[in-house]
Amino acid sequence: MAAVALAALLALASAPAHAQEVAFAAPGADADLNDRLRGASLTLSRVAEGPAPASDIVAAARADYGRLLGALYAAGHYSGVISVRIDGREVAEIPVLDLPDRVGRVDIVVQPGPPFRFARAEIAPLAPGTELPEGFAAGRPAPSDILSEAARAGVDGWREVGHAKADVAAQQITADHRRATLDAAIRLDPGPRLRFGRLEISGNERVRTERIREIAGLREGRVFSPEELRKAAERLRRTGAFRSVTLREAERIGPGDLLPIEALVDEERPRRFGAGAEVSSAEGLRLTGFWLHRNLLGGAERLRIGGEISGIGGETGGNDYRVTLSFARPGTFSPDTTLTFDSLAELRQEPDYEIKAFEVGAGLARIFSDERSGSVGIGYRQSRVEDAAGTTDFRLITFPVTYTWDRRDDRLNPTEGFFLDARVTPFLGLDGTGSGARVQGDARVYRGLGDGDRVVLAARLQYGGVFGPDLAQTPREFLFYSGGGGTVRGQSYQSLAVEELPGGVRSGGQQFLGLQAEARVRVTDRIGVVAFADWGAIAAEMGDSVIDHAGAGLGLRYDTGIGPIRLDIAAPIGGDGDGVQIYIGIGQAF
Repeated sequence: MAAVALAALLALASAPAHAQEVAFAAPGADADLNDRLRGASLTLSRVAEGPAPASDIVAAARADYGRLLGALYAAGHYSGVISVRIDGREVAEIPVLDLPDRVGRVDIVVQPGPPFRFARAEIAPLAPGTELPEGFAAGRPAPSDILSEAARAGVDGWREVGHAKADVAAQQITADHRRATLDAAIRLDPGPRLRFGRLEISGNERVRTERIREIAGLREGRVFSPEELRKAAERLRRTGAFRSVTLREAERIGPGDLLPIEALVDEERPRRFGAGAEVSSAEGLRLTGFWLHRNLLGGAERLRIGGEISGIGGETGGNDYRVTLSFARPGTFSPDTTLTFDSLAELRQEPDYEIKAFEVGAGLARIFSDERSGSVGIGYRQSRVEDAAGTTDFRLITFPVTYTWDRRDDRLNPTEGFFLDARVTPFLGLDGTGSGARVQGDARVYRGLGDGDRVVLAARLQYGGVFGPDLAQTPREFLFYSGGGGTVRGQSYQSLAVEELPGGVRSGGQQFLGLQAEARVRVTDRIGVVAFADWGAIAAEMGDSVIDHAGAGLGLRYDTGIGPIRLDIAAPIGGDGDGVQIYIGIGQAF
């Protein structure tokens, strides 16, 4: 019986005692400061979660003194008075060994006092070119965040010119409560100008240490630069061979003012495979798959074998098959240059012809910056085309050059920025194949409107041209059609063509121009709707008459977190058309 009574007493003592009433007041505070203070209160958030033991509420109330004071300082109020009372008793005066068993009412009162301004705002010495926060100046409001930002900017300025160990040496902050002003003087210690020391690597098991150094590209003896350190880490991440990469400066400076850099890497699993699918009512089902090795020879080399079957159940002439093999070696000739080897074999059954092709090539791909990249290469391609005119063989040597400038804020679901892609492929024809150049351009622009970019306007301009050979001597796969998901939605796949080959054989044209426009509206955090219109035109050769068509429709988007699932329904609005077309895929249309 005694045991039962003891258990009941213990249960009663530990039972949550919910605060029956919590009152918060900040007389004189504006709406923004009031919201800041309420957000900083641990008591308010703890009570809002539901019933809590008295000890939890008392602990939260004790913490509120520091949290509310920090919120006042962050808003530039340095003479505030804070009171937190539990059932009429100031929490700061409640002995730790005499905590209340129950909490009936909590009163939080914050008197913020006047906002302070800088009477003096000085920081020195500063490195040339250092940009301080605009608010760090005499006469401006004096929130504590500005002090931190100014000190950080001063230190970063010295680090940018090689003083890796720059730090705050002293600071004198004086508040004049009578005048409501703040006197701030910060003294910086730049330290010595340092150079990169040896890159010390740990965590790698399969990728060779010397190759990690080559790819990172941190040259020993070069003046220290935070930007170079960031680029080195990004180069290693870009290989795909590592799950994580961390570069940090050594604590101690080495002889000769050399600063060793410590690299900690965590390797990815070397092998990976994947698959994908996309479907359209006109173009049918497209299936893709690949197998990837991230570290083939121990130097972060990538080998990728891919396969694709498309046109399944579609109206594109038949099933198409493609097999690709690519090899990439990062950090070749320079840290930002990748050596590539590529080959493909394909069978394409288009509405107007069937083509069997083989291609092999090599090139160098260069990353110029976070936004700009390019490549040059050389390749050999041969193809056999069968159409209404018979069988034609094409053989040529190609010299592809590409340049990409990508300033989109998100590659799968952009709301701001632009994308430019230019490709020029001079080609030398063999055995009767014409010589010339194929030019392609793709320009896209995005503009977000409204709160949180709820509406996004997107536009795309595409151009394609073949210069040099006449139409009959141009490889058929180099010519341009219009119609389908990549050009004009609502029009059948490759429905726009010319009939300029001998015998009136239908083919693509040497000139193409396409326009696409979309208005994307986010209805909820996950669901969006899209209205779009597309236009395309082709010409047999430069200077010939142009034929065109257009389509428009509506779409639905569902954001998966890694990219939207796309459903578009479109119909022709200009030119010949075959009714409604449906497109399903992953990512925005462009």
